[in-house]
Amino acid sequence: MTTAAAVPAFDALTTPLAWTGADGRIRDCNLAFARWLGVGRRRLIDQPLAALEAEGELLREALRQAGDPSDGPLRVRRLALAYLGGEPRFADAWLSREADGGVLLEAHPVDEFPGADPTLAMPLALSAALRGLAHELRNPLAGLKGAAQLLARRVGDGEPRELVGLVEAEVARLSALVDQLLSPTAPQPHRPLNIHGVLEQVLRLAEADAGWAVRMVRDYDPSLPELDGDADRLTQTIWNLVRNAIQAGAANVTLRTRAAIGVRIGDAVHAMALRLEVVDDGRGVPEDMVEQIFLPLVSGRADGSGLGLALAQQVAREHRGALVYRSRPGHTVFTLQLPFPSDDAPRAVPGPEESMPS
Repeated sequence: MTTAAAVPAFDALTTPLAWTGADGRIRDCNLAFARWLGVGRRRLIDQPLAALEAEGELLREALRQAGDPSDGPLRVRRLALAYLGGEPRFADAWLSREADGGVLLEAHPVDEFPGADPTLAMPLALSAALRGLAHELRNPLAGLKGAAQLLARRVGDGEPRELVGLVEAEVARLSALVDQLLSPTAPQPHRPLNIHGVLEQVLRLAEADAGWAVRMVRDYDPSLPELDGDADRLTQTIWNLVRNAIQAGAANVTLRTRAAIGVRIGDAVHAMALRLEVVDDGRGVPEDMVEQIFLPLVSGRADGSGLGLALAQQVAREHRGALVYRSRPGHTVFTLQLPFPSDDAPRAVPGPEESMPS
């Protein structure tokens, strides 16, 4: 029985299946495949199978490698597939070359972000590491504060004054963070904030740190409602992610905001949540650190403290959210998911133009 003749039988399966002719175009698929991609089956017919790949070149390379039918199926891990720019779906896939030269693709859907939060297994180590670092930071921060105050008296108005003000503001924020680590207090009440205002502060820090060596791109949804949160803590978190991207050799870093509907974060389902992505084209997360990057004191750089991502995870939890990632060389995405307030009607806030390089 040929693949085409088996369509009625395949429609009874819950596993997404699609098959191509020798030209690489989709000849047909079962209902599970079309539903998984969120598109009608007829729209998929005659589309190049390789064109469904949303990220990378894994599928194209696998199609080149798939050989004689007698060689058996070829496994491809974590394919990202989408139809015409839609939301990507992730799957581990098996590719089998058929006698007529076509290919049968069998997709086994997987979560976009695999694995649990590893810092939950080491709360005591995280607390001890942060308190130890806080003790070491107090003296240099005091020196920086004094130097910034002296410098402020010597510069005139204009850009130098603005940069000195930025230094003073960042020193004050870090000093407050150190005090909080050494003398924990009850969390401050969260206040309504415009997340794009937080991102603009991060962009200013990135420009001061990397100058024109890195292209920062805004990809904002200006219709997002206000978020309840701590602006300083969120600024620190997002800046940690951007700085990691810069230090990983990224030439382009994109800050993207979108609304996500019906999001599960931990055990709770939220009607709407912010999906904030930091996307870069740097070296990616080293293979030997994939399972450890959120642990305290773990760093891929000789001069790294290994606390940036651990702090970012902590801040995400303070906001009832989650920080997750996926990475390969040339494409890394850290995604911060934070629930919007559910008791008030959404209030749109203005945002900068989308996709405008700074």
